[in-house]
Amino acid sequence: MSKDAVIQQFRAEIRTGRPLIGSGAGTGLSAKTAENGGADFLVVYNSGRYRMAGRGSLAGLLAYGDANAIVLDMAGEVIPVVSRIPVFAGVNGTDPFRVMPAFLKEVKAAGYSGVQNFPTVGAFDGIFRENLESTGMGYDKEVAMMREAGRLGLVTAPYAFTEAEAEAMVKEAEADVLVAHMGLTSSGTIGASAVLPLDDAVARTQQIADAARRAAGGRRLIVLAHGGPIATPEDWQYVLERVDGVDGFLGASSMERLPAEQAITETVARFKTVEAGVGR
Repeated sequence: MSKDAVIQQFRAEIRTGRPLIGSGAGTGLSAKTAENGGADFLVVYNSGRYRMAGRGSLAGLLAYGDANAIVLDMAGEVIPVVSRIPVFAGVNGTDPFRVMPAFLKEVKAAGYSGVQNFPTVGAFDGIFRENLESTGMGYDKEVAMMREAGRLGLVTAPYAFTEAEAEAMVKEAEADVLVAHMGLTSSGTIGASAVLPLDDAVARTQQIADAARRAAGGRRLIVLAHGGPIATPEDWQYVLERVDGVDGFLGASSMERLPAEQAITETVARFKTVEAGVGR
């Protein structure tokens, strides 16, 4: 799908009064069922593969595999089974082993309609983050990647963890969609245990959304929420009712890991409780 077609489709959905919903897709089955459930777009990144293999999503931020190679490999698993909605790629914009303009052309040729900045140094803080920034692997590289992706006709939907990051992605990269990231998703067998209280996530989402819209000026910008304590439809309802100007939600663990954990556990347990007939 072309960039213009995707953005028009997104805005048309928002005009109906329904929230825009994106879903992570770590497998082809996740992708197919998310589309059947009404997702408006999908995002494929290395963490999806890891979490659907039973590992924590933060594995995608560590040196367990080549994130950019993984997202290209997953294109063949996910994109062919989706027929109605666009698929975005999580691109590691700080990858020092890629010529990013050339790599983004590969991403587009693989069939992806847009990109996100994942893995992202935005998830790191403290001295480690300072060292990443000072050694040429900072968030500015992700901004530059998004800017180049936009020039190539890919939809840009970056994660921002702070107001300053949101402003940079909107002003410098002219992002089409801004995703306010609240951190690793809670709940389930491999979810985060240390997350923001839901009311704090509401406040932070509002701050990031406001900063992004100020940076956009008169330009129409789509803003989504993601992660942290927003793990269930009820959590999302709570946030949606309290944040002004948020257009939808992007779920990853909340859309595929948690539903799979719950459904498989409950189904196997039900089979286990079936009793043999009398007289067997």
